[in-house]
Amino acid sequence: MSSNITLIWLGESPPTPPNWALGQVISAPFTLQSIQEQLKKQIEVTSESFTLLWDSTLEQPDPDLIAQLAERPGDIWHAGLRLGMGTLPKTIDFVSPTWMLNRDPDPGIEATSWRLSLRACLIRTEALRQLGVLNPHFNSLAGAGLELGHRLITRGAFMRHVPSLVKHDQIAEKLPFIDELRFVSAGYGKFWTLWALMRAILTGHVSLPQGVRTWQKVNRESFPPRTAVYRRPETSVEVPSQASVSVLIPTVDRYPYLRTLLKQMREQTVRPTEIIVVDQTETSHRDQDLASDFADLPLKMITLDKAGQCSSRNAGLLIAEGEYILLLDDDIEIYPAFIQNHLETNLRHQSHGSSGTVHEVEKAPLPENFHYLRLSDVFPAGNTLFKRYLLKTSGLFDLAYEKKQRADGDLGMRVYLTGALMVYNPEIDVLHHHAPSGGLRKHKARVITYASSRESLFQRHLMSASEVYLGLRYFTPAQAREAQWISVIGTLSVRGSPLRKVAKAAIMFVLLPNTIHRLQKVRKEGAEMLKAYPQIECIPHNSN
Repeated sequence: MSSNITLIWLGESPPTPPNWALGQVISAPFTLQSIQEQLKKQIEVTSESFTLLWDSTLEQPDPDLIAQLAERPGDIWHAGLRLGMGTLPKTIDFVSPTWMLNRDPDPGIEATSWRLSLRACLIRTEALRQLGVLNPHFNSLAGAGLELGHRLITRGAFMRHVPSLVKHDQIAEKLPFIDELRFVSAGYGKFWTLWALMRAILTGHVSLPQGVRTWQKVNRESFPPRTAVYRRPETSVEVPSQASVSVLIPTVDRYPYLRTLLKQMREQTVRPTEIIVVDQTETSHRDQDLASDFADLPLKMITLDKAGQCSSRNAGLLIAEGEYILLLDDDIEIYPAFIQNHLETNLRHQSHGSSGTVHEVEKAPLPENFHYLRLSDVFPAGNTLFKRYLLKTSGLFDLAYEKKQRADGDLGMRVYLTGALMVYNPEIDVLHHHAPSGGLRKHKARVITYASSRESLFQRHLMSASEVYLGLRYFTPAQAREAQWISVIGTLSVRGSPLRKVAKAAIMFVLLPNTIHRLQKVRKEGAEMLKAYPQIECIPHNSN
């Protein structure tokens, strides 16, 4: 058992703290200043250590459970969802309304969650040392805890909600609006703080006078930028030379790209159990020599007469036999240690799945948070490996997205809501060619992309009906609406000179009535989809 876990026993007049064999016990008032001071003292400890913050009004912590958590590869374990932190703060719905991690999992399961409560949480001291302790600007402990949790998880710390830490659900304190606005200011910057304020006033979340007074206070405060990234020490793991991995590759009219990928499968340092190719190319154009040319690979060919990215992947998933599923596109390239690195990531972090980087040919650089290891909020169908048994709970791809966008995001959301621990590793990268034909282009579902709209003065990348459907499936109607308003803001963006930026803004202002009309139309279409969907097939629970 770990023996270096400092218990900070919190209360204004705390009762006698419990006997604590795992480390030092410190009694402290349950105030922001007091907790801040105690955490600063803890990060001065040079050896590997943990800090357990515990509200003395709760039942006493279970030392066996705490010791077990400290032996795991993660960094923070807490009971925030059971202690009422779910859905807080409201203002995040104005800036990241349909972010995967903004949808809370069931409070009764262990799952990824950044909604930290300082009343019951175990923190690896090194995470605080690298990423900082509590932000002293907040009035409430709930607000400070939420900001800390959001900062830690977005900068690379691994964080899990563990319901068994406490025995009873409780309701959290109400956040003052000034702390809600500070949360946005600390995590998203001045522009989005002003946007959140405007939306809070327009939606009636706060009155105009209160909103203006709050903005005047928050605008005078200075929040340091989140530049630090959590760096954990590397640990070695042993990966077998052949693992139980089923590689799934749907393809339509892309044989030259597919052949390149299959050649690279020959070079893998860890050989997959099977490679399932689901060919939806028209019969008259099919490559009849593909199977024989790659007879040295564990290739399984499925042919479908009707093309569709969801039905094709589902057909492959239903016959897959590996412990892991590796989802790939047919127009990517991989390196020899690709499968090995996916498996190493999962073994090292005891995770249920991993996603990697998808580098687009001749596209703009990836956002900054795609350059460091973190808990994943993405699930790219072109570079994701996960344990097959998760499909027994999550189900397969939803046929609502057949020939539409965001099928992988929907499945990723369901996998996340099972409680699975998913890791994003930027070093597991693929080169995506964006083949000019096949894939979603065959169904005209990806005509204008986010990247292309940022290069053009006239293109608008607006939410599609399937994206609205995803928002309405997992979030509230209000959150789905806020996502559409954010897509309107996105139409103003363009890369290039200041003159191009002014020109784009002027053009989009003229097109604004049409933009709003189009969004109203797709919102209606997305809502209509809910009447016929979801259509999600499941793999049998008694399957291997």
